Order: sequence, then structure tokens, then C-alpha cells
Amino acid sequence: MMQITLIGQERCELCAHAHSILERLARHYPIELRLVDLATPEGRGLAERGGIMFPPGLFVGDKPFSYGRLSERRLRRELDALLRTKL
Repeated sequence: MMQITLIGQERCELCAHAHSILERLARHYPIELRLVDLATPEGRGLAERGGIMFPPGLFVGDKPFSYGRLSERRLRRELDALLRTKL
């Protein structure tokens, strides 16, 4: 199971877009989605650690992956690569 952390905030269209992509990908990949609010101390700490300038921020495992508008194609490539290395 691959953990994906989505750092978002309320009333954020890009966060909602990222969440819908992640829900769709969860049907095809063994991912565990974790949602963290940017307004919390944990969210701010993750954003700072990952160099996330604005939401949504995404971590794949413990590594920062992206922030802003999420590219489904790029995330699929990353997940496929991670699956290949685990085989």
C-alpha cells in the first residue's frame, strides 16, 4: 500500500480537483489517502518541509511530489514506477 498525503484547505477548487483524481486512482492503485488541512500545525509543517508554496500539496510516501494543480498523468507515471520497484 502506497501512502499519499494531500495537504489542502476548505473552498479550494484545486484541492477538490486533486481529491477527485486521487479517489479515481484509488480504484486502480493500492493507495491509502491521507488528508491534512493546511491550517493545522501538521499541515503547515508538512508544507514547509516539502517546499509547498500553495495548496494542494501532495506527498507520495514521505517525499514531496507536487503542489498546485495536480497532473494525473504525472502521478500515474510515479505510481507505476513505484509499483515496478516493489515487484
